[in-house]
Amino acid sequence: MIVRDLKVHITFWSLAAAGLFADLWTKKAVFNFLDTQPDYTFPVIKGFLSLVKALNDGAAFGIAQGRRNVLTGISIIAFFIIVGIYLFSPKKRMLFYAALSFFTAGICGNLYDRIFNDGLVRDFIDVVYWPGRHWPAFNVADSLLCIAVALILWCSFTEKPSQTPGPQHK
Repeated sequence: MIVRDLKVHITFWSLAAAGLFADLWTKKAVFNFLDTQPDYTFPVIKGFLSLVKALNDGAAFGIAQGRRNVLTGISIIAFFIIVGIYLFSPKKRMLFYAALSFFTAGICGNLYDRIFNDGLVRDFIDVVYWPGRHWPAFNVADSLLCIAVALILWCSFTEKPSQTPGPQHK
């Protein structure tokens, strides 16, 4: 096992906890607020961004709808894979660790809903990307997952090549 210094652990676990807290708190706050609104919707930027009350029993874009046990199992496995990558990866870039912590927070936020909300993930951000066309509703956990993927891609494309010499041929 690769030993991380205390600063890396504090950063990783603090970001993961903050992301999870932000996701769960916004879900609760927005859903409570929307219970007071007609049609369970509230326009933030008219015609572009609204808060809506949406419950999703699938994964991204409705994949695997109604497959609560499968999605819960995949989330648990993904959590352990991400934490394993964090613990065993030889990378030493704080941005990479931040990405993994966002991934952890996103997984845990939606996993919490799957376990404690009858398999239904609470989504509330509704974006109109073209008149009459809505992106599927999403939440803070989904946003954290997307940010994590973008940061991991960024890290992989900006990583400097290793300076260790390769095998010599005669």
